[in-house]
This record gives sequence, C-alpha cells and structure tokens, in this order.
Amino acid sequence: VQLQASGGGLVQAGGSLRLSCVASGRTFSSNSMGWFRQAPGKEREFVASISRNNDPTFYTDSVKGRFTISRDNAKNTLYLQMNMLKPEDTAVYYCAAGLTGWAGIRESAFDSWGQGTLVTVSS
Repeated sequence: VQLQASGGGLVQAGGSLRLSCVASGRTFSSNSMGWFRQAPGKEREFVASISRNNDPTFYTDSVKGRFTISRDNAKNTLYLQMNMLKPEDTAVYYCAAGLTGWAGIRESAFDSWGQGTLVTVSS
C-alpha cells in the first residue's frame, strides 16, 4: 500500500493541526492504521493507532486528551487531529498501515510507511 501524509507545518504552542494520510493500492478498510513520530536526535515512537472498524484506538500517554486519530474508509484517509500542541510535539510524523485489522502499538505491527510530514511547534 502507498501512503501519502500531509498537513504538517509551523504552529505556535497551544495551536492545532490536522494531519491526513491518503492510502492507495490495498483495501484501506481491511487494515489498522497508525501514526508514529520522530523528533530530532530521537528514535521513532508510537503516537496513535486505530483498528479497521474505528474501535479500539490507542494513544501514547503524552498525547492522550490532546490528539484524536480517526479514519474515513470511504475516502481511504487517515487523520490525526492535534490540539493543544506543545514544543515537545515537534517531529516528523509518519502514517503506517497495519499488518492486520487490529490496532497495534509497535512498529512490527505495521508494514507500510508514508514519507512523513514535519510538524514544528514554537514556544
């Protein structure tokens, strides 16, 4: 599956962004999807994931209550709504397609990756 992420940019702390990821080449609704991020000088980390039928979803603790993952299977699109952004959210955000329909939190649960979109949060 091919994944194209977009929606990154520069935003002030406390602001919001919505990331999108359009999928093609495989039946989007069959697989879980996820978002990961990689900050400068750090390893890539899990952010959020969603099962093929929207439930369940999982979030890393640092984004709970601020980020919302969702998907529109009719549009083959994954979203990440990010509110109350903090400087520590600055990273390249990657979308990923899961191996199964059940959402995972480890990179090994995903087999296709988008190119990444940069989110920069200024203080």
